[in-house]
Amino acid sequence: MVSNNKDKPDIQSKPSSSYIADFEEHGDTTIIFAVKDRVGVLADILKLFQDHKINLKHIESRSSRKSPGHYEFVVVFDGKDDSSKIVGELKRETSYLEVISRETKTSTTVPWFPLRIRDLDEFANHILSCGSELDADHPGFKDPVYRKRRQYFADIAMKYKHGQPIPRVEYTKEEIETWRAIYRKVVPLYRKYACKEYNHIFPLMEENCGYREDNIPQLEDISRFLKDSSGFTLRPVAGLLSSRDFLAGLAYRVFHSTQYIRHSANPQYTPEPDVCHELLGHAPLFADPEFARFSQEIGLASLGAPDEYIEKLATCYWFTIEFGLCKQDGEIKAYGAGLLSSYGELQYSMSDKPKILPFDPVLTGSTQYPITEYQPIYFLAESFSDAQAKLHEYAKTIPRPALFRYNPYTESVEILNSKAQIRSLAREISGELALVVDSLHQANPLV
Repeated sequence: MVSNNKDKPDIQSKPSSSYIADFEEHGDTTIIFAVKDRVGVLADILKLFQDHKINLKHIESRSSRKSPGHYEFVVVFDGKDDSSKIVGELKRETSYLEVISRETKTSTTVPWFPLRIRDLDEFANHILSCGSELDADHPGFKDPVYRKRRQYFADIAMKYKHGQPIPRVEYTKEEIETWRAIYRKVVPLYRKYACKEYNHIFPLMEENCGYREDNIPQLEDISRFLKDSSGFTLRPVAGLLSSRDFLAGLAYRVFHSTQYIRHSANPQYTPEPDVCHELLGHAPLFADPEFARFSQEIGLASLGAPDEYIEKLATCYWFTIEFGLCKQDGEIKAYGAGLLSSYGELQYSMSDKPKILPFDPVLTGSTQYPITEYQPIYFLAESFSDAQAKLHEYAKTIPRPALFRYNPYTESVEILNSKAQIRSLAREISGELALVVDSLHQANPLV
């Protein structure tokens, strides 16, 4: 962990607000399969699991988009149960079957990912540390009042479920003073160093979300604003998530955000992400449609990816969404949250001290980085859309069972690995293109 280095007072020692950690634990196994529509099929499926003594935690059925005329079943059970025999039997009866598990026991098992946005609730207890569990060198370790406050914020996140309003918090005078100390230092730097998208959105956050030096904005207000702007939402988090879980949230345009604030002993130092970093660094740019698409692209690329590629994608996230630079009007500007929430590193990144390389997912994803000091290397994106295009091409090289698409109407992820699904997607795109053509004609009859 980082010591209190007064020469670099605003270093953040963990992956800033990404809540990414090299941590996985055993969990449930999900089986997705389809059987032909017939009378009594659900009862037969349930009996099969009962015969194999597999304790079901969840089962749902729906019409299959992949195999018309079939029912698709999603079955969740304890990953410790032996499913090899029942999988073998189901394969003989089904038109397709996929096993999704946190333990990739076989080459045919797909690493677990959320199928629906409400499945993000599964992350609530998959955390490395939270609440009053602070490291010995944390500024608040010996402060019982601060530890109790941290537990309060952790409890809010642990109890939160998708669809609920994020509980509002009455911040203390001391917490507001900490926010004020950071706000006063970093906000005046934005006009000079931040990207134009950030500078366009930040005044809107002040107007609509309560951004002021004497007020810590509420996650619920910001989440509503982001939802209206780009479809992104915030979700309170109690502690460190695994890289896989955190990136999966981005696939649904959900950002896991802390709600607590750093210790008041040193406002310019934090050993972990906090609400100052989330709201000043991350939140404004999630309102920008192009940045939102790029962020979601990283999340979608992570779904079903092997562990070694999750690490590479998490590194790409670090060098872009956390510490990214971009080129605008011939100048270098900052868009990474770790820069926009740190007055010291924001200025350092614009000096001649660090090395700046063009963003390339292959190189970027393999680059080592320090977490206890300013970055010696930054990666420069030509634009958010260019970064998204490069990430999309890189995702094609990741060995996965299929490509994935987020369906905003059903708030679910679709695995595109059948002709029926691809035809359905093509029809949707065709309808959208027709709307574009009609709009162009209406805007300019001569087109």
